[in-house]
Amino acid sequence: MASTTDSWLSPSTRTELIENLVSGVDRYNPSNVGILEDYLYHQIRSREYDCLANLAILKLYQFNADLFNPDVVINILLKALTSSHFPDFSLCVSLLDERLGSSTLDEPDPLPVLLPSLTSLHNLLQQCRFPAFWSLYYSDDLEPLRENYTVECAGFDDAIRAVVAQAVKATFTRIGSERLSSYMNISGSDLEEFASQQGWSLDSSTGVFTIPPNPDNQVGSVVVQENVKLPQLVKIVSHSVQVK
Repeated sequence: MASTTDSWLSPSTRTELIENLVSGVDRYNPSNVGILEDYLYHQIRSREYDCLANLAILKLYQFNADLFNPDVVINILLKALTSSHFPDFSLCVSLLDERLGSSTLDEPDPLPVLLPSLTSLHNLLQQCRFPAFWSLYYSDDLEPLRENYTVECAGFDDAIRAVVAQAVKATFTRIGSERLSSYMNISGSDLEEFASQQGWSLDSSTGVFTIPPNPDNQVGSVVVQENVKLPQLVKIVSHSVQVK
């Protein structure tokens, strides 16, 4: 978990320039917002992710209302959806309470319309209601989100499947192909290829995938052994007698 935390705090793909902006004294310099926004769109195109850099954008928006760009915020929230280890989405939303509907752009602000749906998508992922997630994501109501935003977000569906795969690996040792298909929103050879990449094997006669053992999907008893020395035991007994 330590390595995961380290990669979250300082991704290997973060450049020295961005590191200085995120960690240095210029973190809240509004003149740097354009650099951070460009870095966000680099993340979108390249399948990279840097939560702290994106949070820095939202913080700058919070301090400088004239900089607020709802399209940037929506893209930040979409990237945060693909993070399952940390509460990235909630962290981002916590910086938006006073920003909704405050865009100074001439065009209508799409954020108040899309934020409830993005929040619902996040909640469904957190609740492991994966078929419901895909159903909502591909619904007619979210066509504007797909056509205007996730279409530009390289590998968005695959990133969501990676989140789902982590939950599956932590929960199952065996799972039927029909159920797994509903979780991943893929089927047939695509599903088999995805499962193979995860190291899951398919029994073609039963249609059941086997997931290798890992610390999360194994049930075992835990023996807790406490060493109580005699002086400590005397104190415990004495205290018990006094209480009585």
